[in-house]
Amino acid sequence: MRSLPRWLIASICGALIVTIAMGVRQTFGVFLVPLSEAFGLGREQVGLTLAIQNLVFGIATPFAGALADRYGGQRLLAVGAIVYALGVAAVTIAASPLLLLVALGVVVGLAQSATTFAPVFGVIGQLAPPARRGFAFGLVTAGGSVGMFAFVPLAQLLLAALGWQGALLALAAVMVLPAVLTPALGAPARRTGAADNAPSGQQVIALALRHPGYALLFAGFFVCGFHVAFIATHLPAYLVDSGIGATVAAVALALIGLGNIAGSYLFGALGDRMVKKQVLSGIYLGRAIIFVLFLIVPLTDASALAFGLSIGVLWLGTVPLTSGLVAQLFGTRYLGMLYGFVFFGHQIGAFLGAWMGGAVYDRTVSYLPVWLAALALSLAATAIHWLIDDRPARQVVEQPV
Repeated sequence: MRSLPRWLIASICGALIVTIAMGVRQTFGVFLVPLSEAFGLGREQVGLTLAIQNLVFGIATPFAGALADRYGGQRLLAVGAIVYALGVAAVTIAASPLLLLVALGVVVGLAQSATTFAPVFGVIGQLAPPARRGFAFGLVTAGGSVGMFAFVPLAQLLLAALGWQGALLALAAVMVLPAVLTPALGAPARRTGAADNAPSGQQVIALALRHPGYALLFAGFFVCGFHVAFIATHLPAYLVDSGIGATVAAVALALIGLGNIAGSYLFGALGDRMVKKQVLSGIYLGRAIIFVLFLIVPLTDASALAFGLSIGVLWLGTVPLTSGLVAQLFGTRYLGMLYGFVFFGHQIGAFLGAWMGGAVYDRTVSYLPVWLAALALSLAATAIHWLIDDRPARQVVEQPV
């Protein structure tokens, strides 16, 4: 039996790492109400902590990507997993809202930048051949969806059985596992003389900033971040407030992950065969349609579950397409860093989505204005991606292997 190619082995390992890191990340919405009650805070304040986590995640990601590009992602991923576990565990002993913000907002946010897409894509992008890159990125992205599908109901069960502190300690223990998996990614790809003579990171950043398509990718990914953070943070509370049971609400959130397993594979593969920017426009138009239906159809257990599954198909299908467009425009040598800067736009949107959900609710006792904002942003992103100039930049820097 022929052995699997190195890029596929690394992709499977990267998918497992992202499964755990993103799985733990997606459980925090389940803890929104328990943390609010334990610390005597409003949803806006806990939502702000998670919003800061998203922002720190975004700010740190370009630097994590640059470190992965320069030194290889393996060590970064291992250290990040340990810090992630410590940050989650520290939430259980936080003695004040400020310490909660430091542990869950800052420490966990920093660790997420070192354990998720940017460093993993930095490794995979240098290994996968261009014709299979979309599939490889889709495989890794699907890992985040598997994590969401598996970890959200697990967190709900742990919460019911152990309380919020015991549940978080259990998740912290699981978060150590990616440190064990990182050796399977293999050694960093060796550079050739041609790569050593290639443009520097600063030159490539300057090239990217002059490319209009890069700015539009940044803006479009902002919308994605707003959507996923708002929904992941506030959907369970929104459903419970509307009379849906807590278990059904957790299952609806988990179904987002299930739908995205298929969506990530599908859109990653489509990106290898179709025009990536047009597929992205289709995703955002699809989200707009789903939001409209969710708001006008009576909310029942069935419609809540249908929403979770349908929005899940379109959830992170943007990630392999966006990272693939970055590689198409600028090559793979600095993919981790350049994707990291675009991902920062995603996390600015995530900051606003997580925070605005709580802020609007605390003032109006309603999430409707935020749902309408999400709908408007979907339509804007549909146009933004259609307008992207996706012709490669003059200096495309591939990483020879």
